[in-house]
Amino acid sequence: MIVGEHNRPNDLDVNATREKKLTNVREKNKDENVILAPPRSLTIDTALEFIDRDELVEVTPDSVRVRKRVLDCARRPRRDAERFG
Repeated sequence: MIVGEHNRPNDLDVNATREKKLTNVREKNKDENVILAPPRSLTIDTALEFIDRDELVEVTPDSVRVRKRVLDCARRPRRDAERFG
């Protein structure tokens, strides 16, 4: 599933279920400065406008989701290869 937008044309592979590693070193206001944008609510029309050619829109009775066509990131083609190849 696609979990966010990147400000560059390449894709980042992230694991959203991975926990944050905790350390013994504590810094003041380290976690308080993080400001997250609210999630974008997608309709079918906005999802179809948002997707790229390597992405799909999944529609269920409860939600509309955007996901990659090839889920395994090792088998997914690179964007540079698609653009120049």
